[in-house]
Amino acid sequence: MINLNRLILERLKRIDTRYLPFADAATPELPLGRLMRLALFQVSVGMATVLLLGTLNRVMIVELGVSASLVAVMVAIPFLAAPFRALVGFRSDTHRSAFGLRRVPYVWTGTLLQFSGLAIMPFAVLLLGTDHNAPAWVGQVAAALAFLLAGTGLHTTQTAGLALATDLAAEDQRPRVVALMYVVFLIGTIVSGYVFSLFLADFSPVRLIQVVQGAAVATFILNVVALWKQEVRRAPPPRTETKPSFREAWALFAANRQARRFLVAVGFGTAGFNMQDIILEPYGAEVLGLSVSATTMLTALLGAGSLLAFALAARWLALGLHPCRLAAIGVLAGLVAFPMVIFAGALQSPILFQAGVCLIGFGAGLFAVSTLMAAMSLETGGLTGLALGAWGAVQASCAGLAIAVGGIVRDSIAMLGKAGSLGAAFTSPSAAYGFVYHIEILLLFSTLVALGPLVRTRFSREERSSTRLRLAEFPS
Repeated sequence: MINLNRLILERLKRIDTRYLPFADAATPELPLGRLMRLALFQVSVGMATVLLLGTLNRVMIVELGVSASLVAVMVAIPFLAAPFRALVGFRSDTHRSAFGLRRVPYVWTGTLLQFSGLAIMPFAVLLLGTDHNAPAWVGQVAAALAFLLAGTGLHTTQTAGLALATDLAAEDQRPRVVALMYVVFLIGTIVSGYVFSLFLADFSPVRLIQVVQGAAVATFILNVVALWKQEVRRAPPPRTETKPSFREAWALFAANRQARRFLVAVGFGTAGFNMQDIILEPYGAEVLGLSVSATTMLTALLGAGSLLAFALAARWLALGLHPCRLAAIGVLAGLVAFPMVIFAGALQSPILFQAGVCLIGFGAGLFAVSTLMAAMSLETGGLTGLALGAWGAVQASCAGLAIAVGGIVRDSIAMLGKAGSLGAAFTSPSAAYGFVYHIEILLLFSTLVALGPLVRTRFSREERSSTRLRLAEFPS
């Protein structure tokens, strides 16, 4: 048996790294084992995301009977922390630590906030949805605090963690590292969703406490392992050295016209891809008559499309394709995907609908990973965290706003259509959904307009040159 194990290990060592996913992201300075260990913070972020935006929603509405409007408010609370990602990134850029660390203290702070929020969350949710002698506002305040702590920790951990990955990766390896981080995040959400659904199949208050607090402990362990001996200690700067304020650093960053245009494009594109998040499954059920299991598979299709996009993005970016150009390709994929979804309802074609959903995931994946890579080129004076924080703040804020607007618009158009206020064309159940999809198409066209000047570079000249043009060096 021992000899057989040795033989298997020897054969595995002979496998060409070309056939191992993301093996080419590693370098002698950043070996694959260390890189995969660092990526564990994305698993904890994905786990918290599933709890905040998925599992607990269903538990509160179905098992605990909490009103959907109150649940929507609770789910929106983590997005309140999103605009502070730019400040977190800036602070991690300029942090003056006695131990010579910049990023790790912020990832650790985010971990503690995330742990605290998840630790009290099951009790807060139970207070919100069960009968007790305390006033109703106690459960509401407790749940709001739990969601805010977990959401703030999530955003802090991810912003500082991605900045740390940027610091550790060589410039030519960053596309692969970014794609790897996104793949790990996606795998973390998929696996966490399956595990949570498995353990909560026989729901009880005790089981809810066990699952959510188990996730809190797992978050703590994963992030400790991820951070262990990752950041190089540097001598702290002298106290006499002047440090720019956040306002000064942001003014310098925002003075770049290309940076402003890029953030506008991120906002439009993120809203365009995410507005359909809460209406896609109801569309499949109400318009196409799909079963619960069939609509549940839509998440897997979105994930499959995103995984393919991440793999291709890592390769294309490594070959020198500009991130903004790749983001535009993702937008074009979305402009094909949403008409497919719309026509699927008119043709009653589930296959066309599923293909469109998969293409939405592909386009959204390309757009997300390429804009993150472009954000790494937006740094000003070494403030990588500020650029990544700005990207994360715009993306998370616009995603949350778009999801809320998508649900409101769908319900409003459906109500007006049933009342006959919009004419006979809007009496069909698909009309309200189609209205939202057309808004998303308009947003994606606006994204292309915003990306246009960023993509219109002298690309052929760039190919002949050994240097790569940074976003800040684009012609105005």
